[in-house]
Amino acid sequence: MSLSLFLHVLSVVIWVGGMFFAYMVLRPVAASVLEPPQRLTLWAGVFDKFFPWVWASVALILLTGLHMLMVFGGMAAPHYVLAMLVLGVLMMVIFAHVFFAPYKKLKRAVAAQDWKAGGAALAQIRMLIGINLSIGLLTIAVVFLGRALA
Repeated sequence: MSLSLFLHVLSVVIWVGGMFFAYMVLRPVAASVLEPPQRLTLWAGVFDKFFPWVWASVALILLTGLHMLMVFGGMAAPHYVLAMLVLGVLMMVIFAHVFFAPYKKLKRAVAAQDWKAGGAALAQIRMLIGINLSIGLLTIAVVFLGRALA
């Protein structure tokens, strides 16, 4: 179980920490110093490097989470564990949508140098990452508050 917990937490740190860095640090700097062609090209490259790590994190979070859920007794697990599962799956669905819809649009727009379409795709990605980051931070709070109150 300790290996599952380690891989679970490590994967959460990679995913949520990456979103925090991208949303709170890289995004405002890129928006203030880069013109749309450079900014959109930068983001397409950043996502090309970050999203494989997210896919690996999603897989590990799901596998280790389900393993630990079974150790906790399945659906008899504490409510905060079940809340973590629901919030985590919601985050995974949002990420899959980002990957298969606006991210693909961003890549096509950058390749075609269609900066208007790229900007629209990036705006959608930014909004969804903001939502996912909020859910991720909420999930962390739920787990720690749930454990403290259990």
